[in-house]
Amino acid sequence: MCGIVGYIGSNRAYDILIQGLKRLEYRGYDSAGVALVDCDGKLKIHKSQGKVSNLESIASGANVEGHLGIAHTRWATHGEPNDINAHPHMSQSGMIALVHNGTIENYAVLKKVLMEHGYEFKSETDTEVLVQLIEYIKLTSSCTLLEAVREALLQVDGAYAIAVVEQNEPDTLIVARKSSPLVIGVGEDETFIASDATPIVGYTDQVIYLKDNEIGVIRRGEPVQVLSLFNNEPSTINIQKLKLSLAQLEKGGYDTFMLKEIFEQPSTLRDCLRGRIVDNCRRVTLSGVDLNQERFKSAERITLVACGTSWHAALIGKRLIQDFCKMPVEVEYASEFRYGNPVLNEKDIVISISQSGETADTLAAIELAKAKGAFVYGICNVVGASIPRTTDSGTYIHVGPEIGVASTKAFTGQVTVLTLLALSVGHLRGAIDDATLHEVLSALDKIPETIEEALKVDTEVKKLSRIFSYAHNFLYLGRGYNYPTALEGALKLKEISYIHAEGYPAAEMKHGPIALIDHDMPSVIIAPSDSLYDKIISNVQQVKSRGGAVVAIVSKGNKAMNDIADFCIEIPEVPECLTPLVASIPLQLLAYYIAVNKGKDVDQPRNLAKSVTVE
Repeated sequence: MCGIVGYIGSNRAYDILIQGLKRLEYRGYDSAGVALVDCDGKLKIHKSQGKVSNLESIASGANVEGHLGIAHTRWATHGEPNDINAHPHMSQSGMIALVHNGTIENYAVLKKVLMEHGYEFKSETDTEVLVQLIEYIKLTSSCTLLEAVREALLQVDGAYAIAVVEQNEPDTLIVARKSSPLVIGVGEDETFIASDATPIVGYTDQVIYLKDNEIGVIRRGEPVQVLSLFNNEPSTINIQKLKLSLAQLEKGGYDTFMLKEIFEQPSTLRDCLRGRIVDNCRRVTLSGVDLNQERFKSAERITLVACGTSWHAALIGKRLIQDFCKMPVEVEYASEFRYGNPVLNEKDIVISISQSGETADTLAAIELAKAKGAFVYGICNVVGASIPRTTDSGTYIHVGPEIGVASTKAFTGQVTVLTLLALSVGHLRGAIDDATLHEVLSALDKIPETIEEALKVDTEVKKLSRIFSYAHNFLYLGRGYNYPTALEGALKLKEISYIHAEGYPAAEMKHGPIALIDHDMPSVIIAPSDSLYDKIISNVQQVKSRGGAVVAIVSKGNKAMNDIADFCIEIPEVPECLTPLVASIPLQLLAYYIAVNKGKDVDQPRNLAKSVTVE
């Protein structure tokens, strides 16, 4: 959600800012804008509701020369999406401009005080309150922009990543963060800032990840300074090499990023598994587990916290850990966990799961768990994100940047890492025998090839999708390991096609959802040849007896289901615990092609954001 880009250097800032905004479009947004200090030393703002292309149209013909600027893509939190509420926001004098990700929780109180001092507000946003506060402090205290920003941030409650420029200080760019990501790219006589690294790729591979409660001071021709918000003392600067390429951010010949990411899964899972299955498929090595063996040996309970797709992966992780580690496991929505007064102690392990590593609710859950003495383990995709820096240990899924808002390869990467973790900890605790470990690891080691085989249903699913594009409701059913797979399949359809879909444990269908089944409500039933196959056959029959159409996901070679279901999609047979990895492939494709048939923007579905950094 919300994207920030900034530039100071000798090149034309506008071109770099627009290119950066386009690279941030994947995050989801409803408006965009730029603020530039032009070559005449004037601060100018251009902004518009809608796409970055709208902003380009508005700015065409205007003076967009200049070498300092900030830009933003907004995902509405305070105030409806429109030109006025779009960022950047300008102070009342027109001398200061600011872009902001996050939320200022005490903005209403601050706004009231500022209004009493004569300030007028044009927008409904909390961001405008912050820029007005900065100006008020600067004018009443006769201080520098840096001093005013610091004092203002000491007065606000909430989460933020901000970038600030002032007409009177045309060689200075101020940035700061708290609970919202911000990265600084250090180039040759130029500096870039962004809410994630994607706008910086291609310009420099040297980056600084700003930490919570730090202010970055970027002055033309000077090294970047990083200061502590609280004591104004210099912080240690850690310049890291960015491991991201332009090729990873392009569609590579596919029509959309989502389709590319679906078909990337064999290669991304190879990257995820690389070096982690050793000794001829007889042992797992995860440094996060290996370096904390006593913690995992002595743990009495594991709690997984996550949101959205990551929560579905966590549900699969629960079954994996219970089966292979023989220990109690709980799964919580991070947003509920943080307010549920959880009972934790030093014998607990909390595993946080997030693709972006910046999910606000998950970060808050981590802080709570650590405060209660639990050991916190992070599973994340984005290197250098907040969650890996905040947790005690963890594992990256290494599936590369996921641009499509609807998660695909991150889901299979998370499930793969959770499988490795369960097998590693189970072996460490003596809860899994060597034969089972070898069997599952051998199959997991071949999962990239298995996924390649599963992707061969693409043409079949594409044809099938045309039949069901009419539907207004879908029911997804699964049992055991594939109940969460059903939830994930339903979520994918909801996210990108806007068709209402519900995922249910198949046995629960008769406790309510069965009342909905008729000729107009198709059901997708995940029915691999596993220990629960005979049970799910009865669920298929119950749907058919009420006139519902059934799409069955079955193991390759299962022809018996053809006599019951309307349509069968075959997937390669794998050990039961790995079926979610394979069954998710046709579900992703089905959602994708139905959405395409309906003319939807699958990469940027309405109202959704890639990284949810607010509550």
